[in-house]
Amino acid sequence: MSNNQSFIGLYATSFKENWLHSALTDYKGISYTYGDVASEIAKLHTFYRLSNIKPGDHIALCGRNCSRWGIAFLSVVTYGAIAVPILHDFKADNVHHIVTDSDSRLLFVGDSNRTQLNYDNMPALEGVIRIEDFSLNMSRSETISEAHSKMNDEFTKSYPKGFSAADIDYYQESPEELAIINYTSGTSGFSKGVLIPYRALYNNMMFATEVLTMKPGMNMLSILPMAHMYGMAFEFLYQLTRGVQVFFLTRTPSPRIIFDAFSKVRPTIIVAVPLIIEKIIRKSVMPKLQKPHMRIATKIPGISNIIYRNIRKRMLKAFGGNVVGIIIGGAAFNPEIDALLHKIKFPYTVGYGATECAPIICYSDWSEAKVGSCGKPALGMEVKILSDDPQNKPGEIIVRGPNVMLGYYKNPDATEQALDKDGWYHTGDLGITDSDGFIFIKGRCKSMLLSANGQNVYPEEIEAVINSMPCVIESLVIQKEEKFIALIYPDNDALQAEGVTDISAKMEELRKEINKLIPAYEHISEIRVMQEEFEKTPKKSIKRYLYQ
Repeated sequence: MSNNQSFIGLYATSFKENWLHSALTDYKGISYTYGDVASEIAKLHTFYRLSNIKPGDHIALCGRNCSRWGIAFLSVVTYGAIAVPILHDFKADNVHHIVTDSDSRLLFVGDSNRTQLNYDNMPALEGVIRIEDFSLNMSRSETISEAHSKMNDEFTKSYPKGFSAADIDYYQESPEELAIINYTSGTSGFSKGVLIPYRALYNNMMFATEVLTMKPGMNMLSILPMAHMYGMAFEFLYQLTRGVQVFFLTRTPSPRIIFDAFSKVRPTIIVAVPLIIEKIIRKSVMPKLQKPHMRIATKIPGISNIIYRNIRKRMLKAFGGNVVGIIIGGAAFNPEIDALLHKIKFPYTVGYGATECAPIICYSDWSEAKVGSCGKPALGMEVKILSDDPQNKPGEIIVRGPNVMLGYYKNPDATEQALDKDGWYHTGDLGITDSDGFIFIKGRCKSMLLSANGQNVYPEEIEAVINSMPCVIESLVIQKEEKFIALIYPDNDALQAEGVTDISAKMEELRKEINKLIPAYEHISEIRVMQEEFEKTPKKSIKRYLYQ
């Protein structure tokens, strides 16, 4: 792979060109320039070399988003080692399993995870590095212990005049080489190691360069977990190729913390999962629009435009006032909110991706996006619907192109099921397309239900109707003995404001209202109230398998 088509080469070039610019910043914490990042990477490369770590060896990372997580990750891939990012909120036994299953020699771990782990349950692990200061937390190897103790002296000896841009010398990869093993955390309960090659990472960066056009001086707020491909690719990796400054929250992203950060960082592009956007709209916008006088006003030509323009202006201000685009992905987006944002000409777009595609599959700029669609096939990607009538009858979405994974680590059966002989990745998602090539997702193949009269039922579509109700935060539709049951986590504040005292009667009233809005074969027979939010994946999709 030539340097102008090299994923690693993108960082060598960016570090040299943006040496003095701010690169990584912990929100209300430490900050690193691009030169600082390159110097820290070189120091870790010294440690790897002295530790007899070779390109192709596996190194795991588990910790909250922070600048030093980013430096550790980049040090692994630019050395030619294989990164194994692990979500920091995985349970300890899952972390133990992934570290062992991935054959990782080293583990970078954050303090919030370190105390919960038992190194005895990861017997093949040779060493553990603390993310917060890169100190050696555990070593089972004399070579690694000695390498860590000599690292600083060896680094100083190698660069007596200090590390400079001219000293950058990174691994030269080939397109099909493995770069990352990213373990999924899906709605089915099974964690698989996705094998992501350098070509997939490179093509995702080229896609982002084409559609996001960020440049030095711009800011990015990293909210999503970097151990997940969506946040990693479009809140971190792409930005570091463009000289952008990335701010990490370094804490649980509550709405208050997020909006405080938006006002101070004033990001240009925002990458979000639907839940974040939906919470904002439900709390700040929908209650106002549902008032009787507002409903009337929004139907009056001229007046409605003024109202929608003011809503758009207030929302842009809430996101920091500097944003030119918001990219939403990772889970299904509520159709009612999708339609509202489209109506007020809000600069958002809904994309579609998968860990197995590192992650992008479909995207369209907000100026041409269609309501309910996740866009058209992204750069170099082909998308097909396995249906005899793909514009009207949903079928499985399959994709092919440079972003597609190599397979699943040590799991040939799963690989064979997901990748066919012609290179098509079978996503497990159901969708349709239109005459313009836009893709519309209907749901998951595994979650599709069958009504008593044999009709295919997509629970996500019923849930979208339920979630549009003012007193509902989220819902899940399940099937028991041919009857559909809605599990609902209610908005208790809204119920209290409405003066509801009999929750059962209110839910029965709600059930009848929902059934008026959906076909008879989808009718809900019962509503069950959940006392707590549904357990979710890092993309904020509900883990359906827990509630079947």
